[in-house]
Amino acid sequence: MTKYTIVIHGGAGTILKQDMTDEKELAYKTALVVALNSGYALLEKGGSAIEAVLTATMSLENNTLFNAGKGSVFAKDGSQEMDASIMEGKHLMAGAVCAVRNIRNPVELAYTIMTKSQHVMMTGQGAYDFAKLHGIKTEPDEYFYSEFRHNQWKQMQDSEETALDHNVLIKDSASVKTTADNKKFGTVGAAALDIHGNIAAATSTGGMTNKQFGRVGDSPIIGAGTYANNKTCAISCTGHGEPFIRAVTAYDVSCLMEYKGLSLEEAMRIVVHDKLMKIDGEGGMIGVDAKGNAAMIFNSDGMYRGIRSSAGQNETAIYK
Repeated sequence: MTKYTIVIHGGAGTILKQDMTDEKELAYKTALVVALNSGYALLEKGGSAIEAVLTATMSLENNTLFNAGKGSVFAKDGSQEMDASIMEGKHLMAGAVCAVRNIRNPVELAYTIMTKSQHVMMTGQGAYDFAKLHGIKTEPDEYFYSEFRHNQWKQMQDSEETALDHNVLIKDSASVKTTADNKKFGTVGAAALDIHGNIAAATSTGGMTNKQFGRVGDSPIIGAGTYANNKTCAISCTGHGEPFIRAVTAYDVSCLMEYKGLSLEEAMRIVVHDKLMKIDGEGGMIGVDAKGNAAMIFNSDGMYRGIRSSAGQNETAIYK
């Protein structure tokens, strides 16, 4: 039987142990385990890689701990705009959505764009109309509201600055302060290989706090934040989106494998620790190759991550 594997992430960045309570760390790890197991259960039953990454990513979108779906951050105008993408490696089919509001699971909309339209990417109101047409679940603004995210935004509302998730550290409702040393890039994603030898990847995000001018990061961009090709690998990225776009990060890993013959881990290390760092690209990525090998590489202080495979791997982690 072919090996099957799934890896997930819930964001990377300066995740400091001293700022993490035992209770919160347990909550994060529990959420990772739930997402990991939801995708793995499908693979175990012979399900497809695309189903597994969709299910695992939706699980993370449904948790307010992560900056995607329900836990998305606030933009400059007080809205919550979300981006997502998904890709399968057999036929190189992909779907993506950016700047959508009120969609419960943006990655599900990306999947529907891939499977029910002739397009790859849809944006804004048009994507919302397509979602309604195909019965994608929507939610009112209240569903996406959390006091923590709202306080993050209120701290920055009068400035022209943007912040990565958890760049604004909130001790309690009466004490809010900003710290540049507590950066978390709040993207979520998954990559998987199924028993049929097919691979897939998915990524979803709420973007940057106080983002302006309709800013879109790497998460919905095929080849930058997400990529899958059965010849090589499936990749989902998390980090400061602009350098990841400029480096065409996810596709670059695939290229290094296909044209230079590098292993998944070798290729990911070159991209994350060399190419990205040369252009101040902080963050990381997860990946699975066509043989079921997996890697989780990051150049930040931590990355919420997990792996489970038919070979017996089963772990979650936060710090280096």
